[in-house]
Amino acid sequence: MGKLREQMKADLELTGFSPKTQKIYLGQVRNFALYFKKSPEQLGEREIKEYLFYLIKERKASSSAVNQCYSALKFLYERTLNRKWVMERIPRTRRKRRLPIVLDRTEVEALFSVIQNLKHRTILMLIYSSGLRVSEAAHLKISDIDSKRMMLRITQGKGSKDRYTILSSVALEVLRQYWHKYRPKEWLFSGQLSDKPISERSIQKIFEKAKNLVGIKKPATVHTLRHSFATHLLEAGTDLHHIQLLLGHKFPKTTTIYLHVSRKDLTRIVSPLDFIPFSNNS
Repeated sequence: MGKLREQMKADLELTGFSPKTQKIYLGQVRNFALYFKKSPEQLGEREIKEYLFYLIKERKASSSAVNQCYSALKFLYERTLNRKWVMERIPRTRRKRRLPIVLDRTEVEALFSVIQNLKHRTILMLIYSSGLRVSEAAHLKISDIDSKRMMLRITQGKGSKDRYTILSSVALEVLRQYWHKYRPKEWLFSGQLSDKPISERSIQKIFEKAKNLVGIKKPATVHTLRHSFATHLLEAGTDLHHIQLLLGHKFPKTTTIYLHVSRKDLTRIVSPLDFIPFSNNS
């Protein structure tokens, strides 16, 4: 599907999809074609349904992975092949609603306290204090720091959108210490090569090592710091609209999930068990 791949790639670029999304979509279509050993041009609705069913039943793929494949095939057939895509006949898999894992403030503090490497500590502190995605932290540049306005500019975040988020005064002080020691040039956090940014996997490993040192048993990842940022802001009284803007969520509904994990107002509720006058005698 060489020619078709190039056509789809051009369509993705013209539509404004990020290089990462382009790679994912092209990979999904490639796997679809390999499964049937035919070009997608020779395949249709029946094969699409069969393949999505195969991903669910045989591959045990997550709902998000199946929907990712769905979106890639929908783009291919609608945009590149100019075929009609009937939503009712090819339904999208319903995503399972899972609540995010959140660390409490003592766990966050313990996490930072065990990291001896200044660069590593600075990265994780910035992710937590500004609510960054790991990809956004990896691609920060020195020019993105606005210390006068205490803002952090996120360039081409998820959905190819720019936004501003807050810059913590504590994080700024750590950033200054980091700058004096490492003297970064373009990328705020460079990788092994100074002209390349640090990899997302390297940041994930930094978090995993710190988590293990602290002994946190929750299935937390580096993205948990972003969830914790939003939840702690909500508990401190920040309204959902501002949290939505800081996180760069397109829809308010995405941000409301933090209402389900926040302890705001719940601490005033007393369990009915606590109203029963049990005797202290065993």
